[in-house]
Amino acid sequence: MKSTVEEIRKRFDNEVDRFSNLSTGQETTIDAQLVMELIVKSAAATNPEAQRSLDIGCGAGNYTIKLLHNLPDLHVDLIDLSQPMLDRAKERLSPIAQGELNTNQGDIRELALPENHYDIVIAAASLHHLRTEDEWEQVFDKVYHSLKKGGSFWISDLVEHSIPDVQQLMWRRYGTYLTHLKEDPNFRDKVLAYIEKEDSPRPLMYQLDLLKQIGFSQVDILHKNSVFAAFGGIK
Repeated sequence: MKSTVEEIRKRFDNEVDRFSNLSTGQETTIDAQLVMELIVKSAAATNPEAQRSLDIGCGAGNYTIKLLHNLPDLHVDLIDLSQPMLDRAKERLSPIAQGELNTNQGDIRELALPENHYDIVIAAASLHHLRTEDEWEQVFDKVYHSLKKGGSFWISDLVEHSIPDVQQLMWRRYGTYLTHLKEDPNFRDKVLAYIEKEDSPRPLMYQLDLLKQIGFSQVDILHKNSVFAAFGGIK
């Protein structure tokens, strides 16, 4: 059985300090710093006149902090399961945010989004908690309709591979990465265990196809390494 939403929320409630560090907040994600830079730079390049952004699964606010360095006048909306994460994100963003800063605690599957409202939507390391294909389609469709025409949706996430032998190869590579990340000999197994328990990633190609199916006029891949990818679409 996969973790419930409440179990996932409780885990993140207890990891606020780790996710509050721009360098180590996503240390188990390969190329985390590069991916963050590519996403925020791509968002700023495609929507240089952006007025409002949404960060889905914002955690402690790392992506939006970087985004505001590029687009300082943005009005910002943040969504996360964890209220302590939102509290920390607001604390960190308040000194640099020049526009509105709004937080909303909840599950993106259940929250309503205003239509034709956002110029930029970011979802970093959050969509892999979606379970069924209906949920994936519902969330992608919700984001699409929340964007203004020409708005962009950027995703950084854990992904699977459609070819089983390739999936096994990439999973072994990721295991090696985790083994060398910490001195703790059990760290690799801990991370792989909570991924198995919590996450339901989908292949990169599935998500690109779904973006196009929902209506995004352009999609592109920014980066991919082993079981992680950064990509997006333009409405």
